Amino acid sequence: MLEDLKEESIVNKVGGRFKLSTLIQKRLVALNAGSRPLVNVSTENKMEIVLQEIIQDKIYLDTSNEVQIVHEPEGIPNFGDLDPNDL
Repeated sequence: MLEDLKEESIVNKVGGRFKLSTLIQKRLVALNAGSRPLVNVSTENKMEIVLQEIIQDKIYLDTSNEVQIVHEPEGIPNFGDLDPNDL
């Protein structure tokens, strides 16, 4: 877990050490208040959960330093399944 914090890639991903610290703190508060984890990990350690959420690009800080969740698109249609006669 702490090895992840030593990596420059996670620091660069969020825009610096201050932003990384802010993101971690705010997300830990949210998890402690009852928010659900956005990643599947086999641990109850909230710090590890937050680090995995950052590494997997599930959360970020917006321009007003608020934690934002990345929403993945649902049900993207596979246009290969369309029948040309239906168009």
